[in-house]
Amino acid sequence: MADNFYKHTLLPTLSLFTSVGTLVCCALPALFVTLGMGAALAGFVSTAPWLVALSEYKVFVFIIAGILLAAAAIFQYRARNAPCPADPASAAACMRLRKFSVVVLAVSILIYTIGFFFAFIASKIFYG
Repeated sequence: MADNFYKHTLLPTLSLFTSVGTLVCCALPALFVTLGMGAALAGFVSTAPWLVALSEYKVFVFIIAGILLAAAAIFQYRARNAPCPADPASAAACMRLRKFSVVVLAVSILIYTIGFFFAFIASKIFYG
């Protein structure tokens, strides 16, 4: 039971939080500057000063988030055909958990991709 919890819930949830971390640390500031919202960015940074320190290490943040996403995707792929319990209620819970973890993983990958685009690619496109 604990092994299923780790593979189906904990790892995708951790990857979601690290993906959101990449979005907050790097994508939102780049988006604010691109849209000409420098004052909003200044207010955001004054409210959360740790954001500046986190942004200085954005490469490491993205590497760790990418590793967690890859691990979650590997575990999800390997468990795709794992048997569920024979009890109908437990089997239904098992299938709901699988669907939920796929959704969490997909949202995490989407957020990570958006963060990666704004942190590393958008500045090259918009500012040459």
